[in-house]
Formats: sequence, structure tokens, C-alpha cells
Amino acid sequence: MANKKKSTIKDIANVLGITPSAVSKALNNHPRISQQTKDAVLQVAENLNYQPNHLASALRKGKSNLVGVIIPRASSNFFSSVIEKIEEVLNDRGYNVIIAQSNESYEKECKSIEALLFTQVDGIIASMANETVKLDYYNKIKQKGIPLILFDRGENDLNVDYVGIDDYLSSHMVIDHLVEQGCKRIAHIGGFSHTRIYKNRIRGYMDALEKYNLPFESDLIYECNLRKSDGREIMKKLLELPKRPDGVYVAGDYAALGALGVMQSQNIKIPEDIALVGFTNEPFSEIVTPSISSVEQHSEEIGRLAAETFLKRVNLPQEEVSLNKMILKPELIVRASSNRNLKLANTSR
Repeated sequence: MANKKKSTIKDIANVLGITPSAVSKALNNHPRISQQTKDAVLQVAENLNYQPNHLASALRKGKSNLVGVIIPRASSNFFSSVIEKIEEVLNDRGYNVIIAQSNESYEKECKSIEALLFTQVDGIIASMANETVKLDYYNKIKQKGIPLILFDRGENDLNVDYVGIDDYLSSHMVIDHLVEQGCKRIAHIGGFSHTRIYKNRIRGYMDALEKYNLPFESDLIYECNLRKSDGREIMKKLLELPKRPDGVYVAGDYAALGALGVMQSQNIKIPEDIALVGFTNEPFSEIVTPSISSVEQHSEEIGRLAAETFLKRVNLPQEEVSLNKMILKPELIVRASSNRNLKLANTSR
């Protein structure tokens, strides 16, 4: 079956016996076009199932009212919450959002950037993929003069607006808590250290161990994509060590969930034998048994600030807006997976 030809402004003009220019002005609510003509144009456009060419319109106006948002994973509640707040803020200001998912792939991320630039978006808000090391495609956005705001995962070398939490402090908060619970041999399942946020979490972990005079051992630290399967595989390796850890700090809740499942399958008591802390405070972390302690990243606030920063960039000349590096204070949510004091309180009753 042949594809039906798309209707154009010329088709509407032919039906009404007016010029394509008059149709275009009517569709754009031009004050010099009578209401009668506008109504007639809209009716014929509906009858012909006319769809405006937004790309052509953006090229003419130099503005598309579209904003691209690139995220690593849509399955993460953190990223979906950030998007929800970005959409809420930008929709109220007349912008629509185009969402692209890199699935942690550098190649897919580059293709998404190309597609968004081709679509003539007015700005891009992004969190980088784990695989991303080269910044050439992000520099291409800057070179085109398109506002670029990074959140959660971003690199200082790009010198653009950024919104995130204090990842170094997060690790100190986690290690402080685990030491308070009596842990002396703490492992870390982290993200890839070429990504700034994970590098800062690893640095915070190592400095916090030193603060408590606890040894840093290379067989207790792993870098990965922080998927559930990664957590499972790494936890198996940690449990095979001659001397097991008594605390595990995981830089993502999905990997923490995988680690939890392995410990339970081997009848390890949590948190008595091994205390566990995750990161990002995914909704499932409070409903699994035992509930998983986690770091809250304030996703809605990050989304709001990222959207508002974009609006400042497009509404004011570049020189009037200073570079924004917004670092929020994280919050450690202590739950059953690491709270040995709770276990002691329950057994003493």
C-alpha cells in the first residue's frame, strides 16, 4: 500500500483560493489576517490532516521551542524524576521536551546529540553515559552556541552549567555511618572512575577510610556499570575473599539490589555479618527485605534547577549569566540493611 502524501500549505491554499503566504500567516495567528480566514484555514488544515513542518519553522524563526534531554537509563527512578520536573518547568514556559536514552553507550549518545542538533533544539540538558570519555560531541553543542546544561554526570573540562550533589561528601557520610555500625573492612562497588562523579565517590571512600585509619585494599574496590547483574557478580567475588568485608558501599541501588540477593542466597545475615548501603534512593530500596540504606540525590530539585538554568540562558545574553555550578547536599537514608543498632534494639526486647 502506497504512503499517503502529506498535505502542505500549498494544498490548503489551493482549496481556499488564497496564497500560501496567507495560509502561513493564518496558521501563525498573524494580526493582519481576518478571523474568518483564520477559521477557514484551520478547518481545511484539519480536513486535510495537515501537520506543520516544525523543522522548517525552526529554521525560519531561529527558535523551535524544543529542548533535548539525554539520560543514561530511563529505568532509573532518579533520571525519570529529573525528567518529570524538567518537563513540568519547561512545559509551563511553552517548551516541549525530546528525551533520548544513551543506555550508557558513547556511540548512542553521539547519535542522540546529532539528532537533537538536526532537530534544531533550543538547548540540551544531559547526563553523560558511563562509556563517555571523549567530549567532542558535547563541544560541538557549545560551538553551535546552543545552551548546554549537565546534571549528575558532567565534566569540568567542558566549562558549562552543572547541577548535582556533593559526591565526595556522600562517600564520607556513608563511611561515617558504616564505621559507627562497627564496620572495619569496607568494600566499594563503584562506577567507572573516568566519570567525575564516580571518581569523586571513590576519592571520598578512600579519604574516609584514611580518616578512620582503616586500610585501603585493592581487592575491596571494583568499577562497573552499576547494573543489578554487576552487583551480583562483584558480590560473589567479594564473598570468595579469604577475609570477607563486613560492610559494602555500592554507588547505585540496582547494583546494591544484586549484591543483596547474592548475600541472601548464601544465608549471610544483613547487617550483622555484612552491612550494605546503596545510592540514589530508588523506590524499591525501602520495600525490599531488608530495606536498603541509600543516598538521596534530590532528583526533583536537580531537574528544577537544570530547567531554570536553561531558561536563564535563553532569556538573557550569555555575558549576563554567570556560569552556574550548583552542588546540593546529599542525604543518607538509613534503613535495615546497615542499621545494626536497630537489630540490637529488636533483640533486646
